[in-house]
Amino acid sequence: MHSVSKLTGIENEASLEASIASATSALLEYRRPDGHWVFELEADSTIPAEYVLLRHYLGEPVDAPLQAKIANYLRRVQGAHGGWPLVHDGDFDMSASVKAYFALKMIGDSADAPHMARAREAIRSRGGAIHSNVFTRFMLAMFGVLTWRSVPVLPVEIMLLPMWSPFHLNKISYWARTTIVPLMVLAALKPRAKNVSGIGIDELFLQEPHSIGMTAKAPHQSWGWFLLFRGLDSVLRVIEPLFPKQLRARAIDSAIAFIEERLNGEDGLGAIYPPMANAVMMYEVLGKPADYPPRAVTRRGLDRLLVIGEHEAYCQPCVSPVWDTTLACHALIEAGGEAALPAAKQGLDWLLPKQVLDIKGDWAVKRPEVRPGGWAFQYNNAYYPDLDDTAVVVMAMDRTRRASQGQEYDVAIARGREWIEGMQSRDGGWAAFDVNNLEYYLNNIPFSDHGAMLDPPTEDVTARCCSMLAQLGATAQNSEALAAAVAYLRRTQLAEGSWYGRWGLNYIYGTWSVLCALNAAGVDHQDPAVRKAVNWLLSIQNADGGWGEDATSYRLDYKGFEGAPTTASQTAWALLGLMAAGEVGHPAVARGVEYLKSTQTEKGLWDEQRYTATGFPRVFYLRYHGYPKFFPLWALARYRNLRNTNSRVVGVGM
Repeated sequence: MHSVSKLTGIENEASLEASIASATSALLEYRRPDGHWVFELEADSTIPAEYVLLRHYLGEPVDAPLQAKIANYLRRVQGAHGGWPLVHDGDFDMSASVKAYFALKMIGDSADAPHMARAREAIRSRGGAIHSNVFTRFMLAMFGVLTWRSVPVLPVEIMLLPMWSPFHLNKISYWARTTIVPLMVLAALKPRAKNVSGIGIDELFLQEPHSIGMTAKAPHQSWGWFLLFRGLDSVLRVIEPLFPKQLRARAIDSAIAFIEERLNGEDGLGAIYPPMANAVMMYEVLGKPADYPPRAVTRRGLDRLLVIGEHEAYCQPCVSPVWDTTLACHALIEAGGEAALPAAKQGLDWLLPKQVLDIKGDWAVKRPEVRPGGWAFQYNNAYYPDLDDTAVVVMAMDRTRRASQGQEYDVAIARGREWIEGMQSRDGGWAAFDVNNLEYYLNNIPFSDHGAMLDPPTEDVTARCCSMLAQLGATAQNSEALAAAVAYLRRTQLAEGSWYGRWGLNYIYGTWSVLCALNAAGVDHQDPAVRKAVNWLLSIQNADGGWGEDATSYRLDYKGFEGAPTTASQTAWALLGLMAAGEVGHPAVARGVEYLKSTQTEKGLWDEQRYTATGFPRVFYLRYHGYPKFFPLWALARYRNLRNTNSRVVGVGM
């Protein structure tokens, strides 16, 4: 009996090693020649639809093969309900459906085609396109489908407001800031799309589209604030035409100066699609020709976001090379071996010069005394480095430094730490890009029906920064920043034991992040907060041994976890969280490991169609194609490594 048990253990170890080796080899295959990784970053149908509509807005020559491939993509992701969802197999979303229908009709799909008829019925049966969000309404106003009365007033004179005013650009998030500045110029000049084909979508409305007024209150908005801002909008609508022309011209010049200072070459304004597209349309209405350098370089940047396959094509919202590379490096460092460690080192060497050391971005308005030292998410986005990427890069560099006893990353690590410590908000937490971005009333303005105007501190980013500080030797005793962060994390734990995940989906992601942070910070594994989190993770394990969570967990009336199909990346997060809490020997961890091993493909990877990341809760979700390639490897290697040590304690930040 004993020999059979021993033999089974040896076989299990061999199969685990084989899984790790296969996953490592597969991940290395995706490495670019210069040592970095960048995987596809897929959102929903809105970005490829907007790309098609942008080309027709500008009256560009029709690229029929490209349009046909985008049409194939849009038709494939149409939901069984007839409309388009925000996530794989998700519920109907009005704005995504209106944009996808409009794009397909613009490409040439007949309104009588079966898929178009189903979409039209799905839209009309839910009250029609009047229920589109603010961003969709702006697009429809520019195409003449709606009038400008259907969108909030966005006076470009906002550019001239002082910092003490209730609405200032530096009181909103970086993504809102970069999107809204060119949009304000568009709202001031009220352009009309060229739309050479003359395509419209009046059939999606139950009323005369030009009779439609402002949007209704969004579910997250309070009546008091909403009515106040709606009243202000009504006043602005009357007086805006009376603003002095010289003042308007000065405000437009200020907007252009803001944009051109941050154009970022082909990586684009904010390095994300919406501001880049708005900037191109802005230059068009300003009369700048297609070859005007700022317009031309931004337009090329949009094409760089395309993913073009043999039969399908879509447009990414942005690219994620720094995030992909540093997470791949962590997985490879955990996996170890003759092939993995040099590749991780090369990836970190690629990251090293990406650190922003010479530009004080928008964050410096509130922290002028802090030196820059962060990494951006994209190839280049110097005005908007983010704390999550920075913390994860620093931890990977520190792990490599420990192993090699080298000093080549010392300065980068020190500057990254200095910047993160300087960016802590007053509540003890950290946000993604800004500091003390706590003006919550701004989510009640009519423009903010998406509820994503702000970048406040969140549990997952705070956990990552906490992990980094602790890995670098900070303790609650010698670091006020770490002590405040741990207090923040204790305060934000939900009654069920989980933590919210702002940038990953959702409570599994947040709980993994925080358990890693608390472990690194020296919080005892028997601490009540840790025990509650462990018990919660154990309670939501699926029957197949894995974990899964749906985007509906972001709903405003969340009352507790509801099960969802298993994914490889969410299973990996749960396993990494449990192991950080000292549970490597728990049977649930063994079952999770077996799930990953049994679902690994012959290529060494994992199939994952479901979306496991978040752009904006309830509005915009992401599918990182890299997540099922490095997170499961990381979890399997961590499991092996812990079982081969006496302490079985995770000694790093994540």
